[in-house]
Amino acid sequence: MTVTNKAGQRAEYDFGGLQVAGPMQRSLAAAFAAQSRNWTSHRTAQTCWNKLGVFAQFIGSLECPPDDLDGLTGAALQSWRDKHIDTNSGKGLLSAVRALLRQDPRLAVGPAAEELARRIPAPAPSRQSYQQAEREQVVLTARRQFRAALLRISENTRLLEEWRAGHLVAGSREWKIGKILDHTARTGDVPRTAYPGGQVHVTHRKLLGGNRSEKTWGRLFLDRSELTALAVLLTDRFGWNLSQYDRMPVPTAAPSAGEATSVTYQIQVEKHRAGKGRWFSTENVTDSGADSPGRLVTQALIATAHGRALANTLVPGTDLLMVARSHRPEKKHRDLDRPASLGPLDFGIPDDLASWWARGQGLGGSPFQRARRTTVTRAGRPLQHTQGTHESIYVLPDPQVQETSRGVFEAGALDALAQARSTAFGGKIADSPDPSHQETATADCEDEDSSPWPAPEGGCGADFLLCLACPNAHVHPGHHPRLAYLHQQILSLRSVTDDRRFHERWGDHVLRLENLRDKIGLTAWTADPGRVNDNDRTIVRLLLKEDLAP
Repeated sequence: MTVTNKAGQRAEYDFGGLQVAGPMQRSLAAAFAAQSRNWTSHRTAQTCWNKLGVFAQFIGSLECPPDDLDGLTGAALQSWRDKHIDTNSGKGLLSAVRALLRQDPRLAVGPAAEELARRIPAPAPSRQSYQQAEREQVVLTARRQFRAALLRISENTRLLEEWRAGHLVAGSREWKIGKILDHTARTGDVPRTAYPGGQVHVTHRKLLGGNRSEKTWGRLFLDRSELTALAVLLTDRFGWNLSQYDRMPVPTAAPSAGEATSVTYQIQVEKHRAGKGRWFSTENVTDSGADSPGRLVTQALIATAHGRALANTLVPGTDLLMVARSHRPEKKHRDLDRPASLGPLDFGIPDDLASWWARGQGLGGSPFQRARRTTVTRAGRPLQHTQGTHESIYVLPDPQVQETSRGVFEAGALDALAQARSTAFGGKIADSPDPSHQETATADCEDEDSSPWPAPEGGCGADFLLCLACPNAHVHPGHHPRLAYLHQQILSLRSVTDDRRFHERWGDHVLRLENLRDKIGLTAWTADPGRVNDNDRTIVRLLLKEDLAP
């Protein structure tokens, strides 16, 4: 089975090595081929291949392994699910294998199909954004390393330009170093001398101050660790994926409109999961000063200038930004999804390099996922992903977002509580009238002088419909017919009133009456509709016409 990535590189997968029967091998190969039609990277293929291998081992370990996929039973698939459902990696394994198995039409119906149709819970997020102190430590570490490299390259670039312009005194120390720098810019290395015993040493190591990389070829080139530090800073600033740096073209630049001292870069951003035809978008970033987002892009162009020039010399047309000089240019290139090395030059940031950089700086694991999460949640909007992904993957599960959102949630909950209270019956339910209470249009009032809505001249200033929201209100069985009739008549207004007007004027009163009805009980509420008399009808009509003054 052959998978070709979007760069045209081919990878072979031998299903004959799987420890299952021949018919099963062929069926799995066919399912793998069907699933691979939309794949664009070998990483996707290799991940799926590895998971398929785990499934094949499981099948081979069964007491009676089936010869083919149509021999899979619901019990076997349930055992497979139970074995892996409790871990994040297991859930990913189940999802990947299920997608493959569903490519086979023989598993479309029956007990096996029913087992495959069972929902697999989404993995719990294993990464979270940085707290402020953690982020500052990561950014400071990366900034110190990249800043030192930028100053080193800038200083040596000025010396090289002076040498090429003929401004240095011939034979002077600076002139000699300038000549070595010219050789380094053209070849990617300083002159070296081979000795009869096979040893190779830096020819001018005393002049250069040593044979370490920063004293030799590192004078003009970033090494892979320094390039990683630059990528960390770019991710913190722009929230780009780690894979973005593998094939990131050199940004194009143009003067900003009306700004003689500013430059705006157009940066091509690759979105691997957006689907064919939607892989790329552009972002405009302006360098208008030391603290502007585009200043880091300007510094990246300076730090990689010699690497990019050498890459274009080795293979004309090469136009990738993230280039570094390798300490081991003789190593074999194995990751075919990433650009191949050119001579001593490497491009982008592989996963193992990101982890190695973090360990070397005492930062634990690779910082890119957490840094990206931090930038995305700080920006509060999608970056290289959809709104749904932004909310479900980045925002809602993130502990930092949850922590900072507590105040918002609390305010919302209090507002909802206040709203609920405003539409609930606020008084008391009584079995009989109290002679000391004053009768109103909707209830009996215990004390109008302590009304929540006092009138300027004293007493209660509330609309009679608001009586049911007042803690001084008492409702007894004598009120039930009138209130039930009031509820019925308010609802009848729906047909002659637009929805917005109805909810603004009558919505709270309807909810309050229904809350009272639920507390009294529907049986008591509707016990004797014939008890509604002419006085009740008149009062209700005046209430609905808003002609009844409190």
